[in-house]
Amino acid sequence: MVAGNSIHHAGLVLPVQTTAPVASLPDVLIHALRCLPFAESLVMVECAVIRGDVSLDFLRMKLPGKRNGAARAVLGWVDRGADSLLETLARTYFRQAGIHVECQVYLDKVGYVDLLLDGWLVVELDGRHHADWNQVKKDHRRNNESVVQGYTALRYYYQDVVFNHRAMVAEVLGVLACRR
Repeated sequence: MVAGNSIHHAGLVLPVQTTAPVASLPDVLIHALRCLPFAESLVMVECAVIRGDVSLDFLRMKLPGKRNGAARAVLGWVDRGADSLLETLARTYFRQAGIHVECQVYLDKVGYVDLLLDGWLVVELDGRHHADWNQVKKDHRRNNESVVQGYTALRYYYQDVVFNHRAMVAEVLGVLACRR
């Protein structure tokens, strides 16, 4: 039932717990999968799965039939390799564009990089803590070392990933096309 800007969901998958304020986490995730846009529901579910709060099999079992097809489709994009919301989103947008993506790849003398695309393009996703001057210097040194080793490095920020992902993907596709 729709009332104004809200949707009332009848029925819960799990019984209400006396320690939970409204609904269980699996119920929240199931309703998110049914109602929220793809990116928002993916981030929520992936976080819960990585933390071990719920399994993909349980969610699939609770989303039967054709009417839940779109919700189950989101589950197919869940990957345990991401280390942050930005990595989950960027990884997914790049994979949707047909790019081969590896998450949390270790490069000698560089350390772990957020994403490695097509085996040579490093993508680092920077949150607020990367604005600290000491972190900026560390990030630049890591970028330089990755270039010395033959990689190309790009950096994107929250704004790019969350609000301008189409431009980010287009830029990455352009860089990949130059090397191909």
